[in-house]
Amino acid sequence: MQTEHGQAPILVTGGTGTLGKLVVARLRDSGRTVRVLSRHSREDEDGIAFVTGDLAKDEGIEAAVEGTEIVVHCAGTAKGDEHKALNLVRAASPAGVRHLVFISVVGADRVPVESGVDRAMFGYFASKLAAERVVADSGLPWTTLRATQFHDAILKTARGMAKLPVVPVPAGFQFQPIDSGEVADRLVELALGPPAGRVPDIAGPRAYEMAELVRGYLRARHKHRPLLPIRFPGKAARAVRDGATLAPDRAVGRRTWEEFLADQLGVSR
Repeated sequence: MQTEHGQAPILVTGGTGTLGKLVVARLRDSGRTVRVLSRHSREDEDGIAFVTGDLAKDEGIEAAVEGTEIVVHCAGTAKGDEHKALNLVRAASPAGVRHLVFISVVGADRVPVESGVDRAMFGYFASKLAAERVVADSGLPWTTLRATQFHDAILKTARGMAKLPVVPVPAGFQFQPIDSGEVADRLVELALGPPAGRVPDIAGPRAYEMAELVRGYLRARHKHRPLLPIRFPGKAARAVRDGATLAPDRAVGRRTWEEFLADQLGVSR
């Protein structure tokens, strides 16, 4: 199915999430018609059609991919991403999709998830790596971009931790947060271009230890909380302390954690 301008709609999974809604808006602003797979029924908007479906339950996916040529797969959770990717691929292959774009995470192949402790804390990385393999083995032309953690996710974590009178902070954990809007810009660029396989990672402008990120949040909120460093066990935690989630050679993001906090919390920089 093509639009009145002769272009097939672009499907975005996870199009109502933090990243997905930014991708949807940018695609629409570029003049493309967008289709969003959503677990909840929604009214269509100008240039955006919503299809009710569930990747985990394998429901509504065929209707969502029908007539599309480009799929941007932004739907993701802490576990089961490979199962969702497999359901998507099974529907997309016979539908004639010519470009599947997937967002993954920096460190997916460097954070070992072997023990129960590893899985409890970092199962997300293993799930993303498994989904990457589903995409690469799908037979569809594909592009996969790995990004570091979003500012939004770090903020959510810091807010939760700061509710405690003493804040337990993973000792030595390192992150290189990036603005979700910058990742959305790159995903749209990739989606509108040719399939490229694994493309260079995208990471924020600088790396921080988790304690530094939390302290920045506390300062911005004018809160005073003692931090209690906790050294977590397991191979995955050790890898994160050693920088497995960082991409120092791909620090292409521009918006810093401090700038993000200032904008989000309405404080002066």
